[in-house]
Amino acid sequence: MKALVTGATGFVGSHLVEALRLRGDEVTALVRSPGKAALLAELGVRQAPGDLRDGAALDHAADGQDVVFHVAGLIAARSEAEFLEVNRDGTARVLDAAGRANVRRFVLFSSMAAAGPSTPGRPLTGSEAARPVTAYGRSKLAGENVVRAGRVPWTILRPPMVYGPRDRELLKVFRAARTGIAPVFGDGTQELSAVHGADLAQAAVACATPELALGRTYYPCHPRTFTSAAFVRAVGVALGRQVKIVRVPQPVGRLALWFVGGAARLAGRATVLTADKANEFFERAWTGDPALCTRDTGWVPAIDLEPGLAETARWYRSTGWI
Repeated sequence: MKALVTGATGFVGSHLVEALRLRGDEVTALVRSPGKAALLAELGVRQAPGDLRDGAALDHAADGQDVVFHVAGLIAARSEAEFLEVNRDGTARVLDAAGRANVRRFVLFSSMAAAGPSTPGRPLTGSEAARPVTAYGRSKLAGENVVRAGRVPWTILRPPMVYGPRDRELLKVFRAARTGIAPVFGDGTQELSAVHGADLAQAAVACATPELALGRTYYPCHPRTFTSAAFVRAVGVALGRQVKIVRVPQPVGRLALWFVGGAARLAGRATVLTADKANEFFERAWTGDPALCTRDTGWVPAIDLEPGLAETARWYRSTGWI
């Protein structure tokens, strides 16, 4: 197929581009920063200069495509309005371009944050009412609603925590675990789901063609769940380190995140670590059920947590990130 990928130079987007090119698909990438596109050139990807604010560039990139994979989004912002400008309004502009190009499928990479937390022992399936608890989550839900209201056939993916080579967010956990001491928010019993970047890419590809996937919202993740403390210990094992876990009580964690977020605002920078993000960090569970995605598309995650973390650790070391 012919596919347009936004966010192709990022962590998740780069895995998706690799998966598409391995299949022999013809890939176009919307590229805002050509300096970050070396991997795309190596993979034989057509580059379309532009960003989510440039309607003409989006029209040019979408022309002749079968599928649009909209991966680009903002995970850190200085305000809710800034989140909405990218995650809602940027999505609307990409969708409009896809509509004008008569694209047959629009695959949106949203987030579990759009749905809100799950209940311990009861992973989200997609039938629950959404209740996002952060500005980021609300902006991703707003982007979903734009897609649902549009005229382009769609599939929405709500991945949980994503990890793997080239990821910079969980790199923080690896760097902390390497010291032998790592913090966890709360008492370490928060239940989590995760998905390796390569598995998420395969899920997106699997959702691009089946009729059963039309109009569906999926949780593409590994069916296994674990606690936040167990995750940190598993990172330690991947690094060959025994990690002492420091549990951060909610009042202390919220205060620390308030200071970190405030300092970033004063410096004019955006950070994921904010007082608002504490609303996610201190929930009891963020888990999803991939069964519906598997039923409709045949996708099954191939990478379990321990081998996935070991691969990630090797990649971080090979690139000098840890």
